[in-house]
Amino acid sequence: MKKNFRPEKELLFLALGGSGEIGMNVNLYGCDGKWMMVDLGMTFSGNEYPGVDLVFADLEFIEDRLDDLTGIVLTHAHEDHIGAVPYFAAELDVPLYATPFTAELVKRKLQEAGLSGQVELNIIDDLEQFQVGPFGVRYVPLAHSIAEGNALVIDTPYGQVFHTGDWKLDEDPIIGEPTSEEELRAIGDDGILALVCDSTNVFNPNPSGSEGAVYQGLLEEVGKHTGKRVLVTTFASNVARLQTLGEIANETGRQICVAGRSLDRIVEVSQAHGYLADFPKPVDFDTAMRLPRGDVMIVATGGQGEPRAALSRVADGNHPIELVRGDVVLFSSRQIPGNEIPIGKIQNKLADRGIVMVTDRQSMIHVSGHPGRPELEAMYSWLRPEILVPVHGEIRHMREQVRVGREAGIEHNVFQKNGDIVRLAPGKPGKLAEVHSGRLVLDGDLIVPADGESIVMRRRLAHNGLVIVALSPSLQPTIEGYGLPLDEDYEDFLSEAKSDVMKAIKGLKGNAHKDMGQIMEAARLATRRATQRWSGKRPQVKVMMIGD
Repeated sequence: MKKNFRPEKELLFLALGGSGEIGMNVNLYGCDGKWMMVDLGMTFSGNEYPGVDLVFADLEFIEDRLDDLTGIVLTHAHEDHIGAVPYFAAELDVPLYATPFTAELVKRKLQEAGLSGQVELNIIDDLEQFQVGPFGVRYVPLAHSIAEGNALVIDTPYGQVFHTGDWKLDEDPIIGEPTSEEELRAIGDDGILALVCDSTNVFNPNPSGSEGAVYQGLLEEVGKHTGKRVLVTTFASNVARLQTLGEIANETGRQICVAGRSLDRIVEVSQAHGYLADFPKPVDFDTAMRLPRGDVMIVATGGQGEPRAALSRVADGNHPIELVRGDVVLFSSRQIPGNEIPIGKIQNKLADRGIVMVTDRQSMIHVSGHPGRPELEAMYSWLRPEILVPVHGEIRHMREQVRVGREAGIEHNVFQKNGDIVRLAPGKPGKLAEVHSGRLVLDGDLIVPADGESIVMRRRLAHNGLVIVALSPSLQPTIEGYGLPLDEDYEDFLSEAKSDVMKAIKGLKGNAHKDMGQIMEAARLATRRATQRWSGKRPQVKVMMIGD
C-alpha cells in the first residue's frame, strides 16, 4: 500500500465509526484504487459533551480522498446508520443507495436539511446486484427491529464479503421476509471470504427471541390491566412492534393514540410502502383523554429517557396525555447502555406518582434486534467465512466475538477498531496501518471537533465555574464569580480576592508593573488561588481591562 493509503490490487476494510462503540456506524471498503462507504450514522450525546445533542464520526480520512469515493450504501434506516446523511452527503457528493423504506426516510431528512435535488439517491427495490465502482453489491434481507433490515453481499475481484448490518434470526418477524437458512447456506456455498458482523449481543448466551413471541407477551400484559390507561413506549422505528401493538389494541378493544413526531413519521412512511396496512387509525390526544381509561392504549416515544420525548413530558405532567395512580407504562424496548440514568429518572417520577411500570425483565414484552451467541454461531456455520471481522460494538463486544469465532473454527479472526486499515486479501488478513479517526459534534449550527476548545472549555466551566476580573485604568479590580459553592461566604470571598489581586499587582517588580500582560496574569493567579482557598475549586479566570 502506498503512503496515501490508496487501495492497490487488494481488498481493504476501514471503520471510521461503530467499531469500539455502539452507534455512529461508518465503514469503508477499499479495492483497486476506490473506496465504498457502508452506512453513515450518528449517535446521541450524553454528559460527555455539554450542550451537544448529536455526535458524528470524523470523516477526515475519506474527505481527503473524495475522488476515490464511489458511493454510500445504506443497510437500514436506524439513526446510527443513516443519521449523519443530511450533515455530510452534500459534501461527500457521491450517490446514495438504499431500499425503498430507508430511502424515503433519507429523502425526508434531506428535504428538512434543504438538500432536495442536491444528493443523488438511488432506490434499490429488488435483490439484484448493482455496481458501486469496482464493488458488486446486493441486498440480503435479514430480520431486525425495523422494516427492510439488510445485509450486503459485496463482490470483489478478491472474494465476497458478507456485511451483516444489524440483524437477528426470527422465524416469526411480523414484518418482512428475511432470508432463510437455505438461502444463507447457498450464499456460503458460493464462498465468503469475510464476514463483517454485528457484535452487540455477543454476551447473550440465548437467542434474541422472536417478534411473534412479543405479540403474545404484550397481549397478556395489556389484558391484565383492564380499566387502566396503558402507555407503551418503544423505538419509533420498530415497525414490527407497531404492527403488534395495533393488533393488540384491536384484540383488547382499545383505541390507539400515538404520541411522538417520530412515531407519526414512521407510521406514515410505513403505510406508504405497504407496511402497517391494518394499523388502526389513531385518535388524537383530546379524544384519548375523554375515552374511558380502559378503552385507550397510548404508544409513545421516550423509553430511553430522552428529555424532550413524549414519555418524559408525560412523567413531568406537562403533556396532553395524562397518567394517574394505577395507570400502566410498558417499556417495550431494551435499555441502551449509557441511558440508565435518564431512564431511571423517568421511572422514578412515574413511580412517585403511583404509576405501574413493567419492563422486559418482568414480562415478555420486548426482544432485541441483535443476535445472541447461538445466532452468531448459526450464521458462522451457514456462511463458513474464511475471515471474521467483528464490528458494531464496544471493544469488549468485538474482542468476545473474536473469541467466539475462533471457538467456532473460523480460521482468521481479525480484531479492529475505528481507524485501523485491515487488508482482507490477498494474503493473510490483518491490520496494515492506523489512520485518523475521531468524533465531531453538532454544536449549535456548527459541526466542530469533539475535543475542540469550545467543548473542553465548557467541561471546565461545568466542573469548576468561572470568575471574571475587570481591572479599571487605575488597576482597581471588580470581581464576579459564577458557579462557585460560596452562597453564604460569597461577599467575604469577593473582598478577600479583591485584596489579593491588589497585593499581587503592587508586588510586581521592575518593569513588570508596567507590563499589561504580566499585570493581568498576576491578577488571574491571585484570583484563582483565592477561589481555591475559599471553595476548593480551580475555576476558569478571565481578566479584562475596562476603560474610564
